[in-house]
Amino acid sequence: MKSSKQTYIMRLLQTENEQLRKLHSIVGKALEEENTLSDKLSDGGASNNRTLGERMADNVAIFGGSWKFIIIFMMLLFGWIAYNTLVMDNKSFDPFPYILLNLILSCIAAIQAPVIMMSQNRKEEKDRQRAINDYMVNLKAEIEIRTLHEKMDLSVIDQYKHLCEIQQKQLELMETILMKIEINRKGSL
Repeated sequence: MKSSKQTYIMRLLQTENEQLRKLHSIVGKALEEENTLSDKLSDGGASNNRTLGERMADNVAIFGGSWKFIIIFMMLLFGWIAYNTLVMDNKSFDPFPYILLNLILSCIAAIQAPVIMMSQNRKEEKDRQRAINDYMVNLKAEIEIRTLHEKMDLSVIDQYKHLCEIQQKQLELMETILMKIEINRKGSL
């Protein structure tokens, strides 16, 4: 036969279990329903939305900054010089100071530099948007961490309160048991 104190302790333990189940349920629902901030952020200029000029600028920047370009360019320069110096001898269309070659190189540089700068500006804009997105995600994470800390603190305080009540009731039960043992010991003497 259970005493009223034992019943009360059992009720407290059941209440604690129910609260833990509710908390687990709330967290589960929050995780299922929570849309992450990163789903809502833009990608900083999707590659599908680029204009023809932007795609060309990106391709020129990619090719112009590669070893493939450097090797092909060096082969063309050495071929031009060898052809005009060794093969054509004195009848070359671009003799030794290679004025035509200098003009072509200057034109390539004059066209390539602004195209590469356009591509770099687009990448800078993408990087700026990514930085804003990272900031927003970090800010949300900070807020979520603070909220979790508050929830944990409240949960710990609530559990501590219940544990103190249970411990108090257990102490009262132990005192009752000790009193009964004392009474039984004195009665048996």
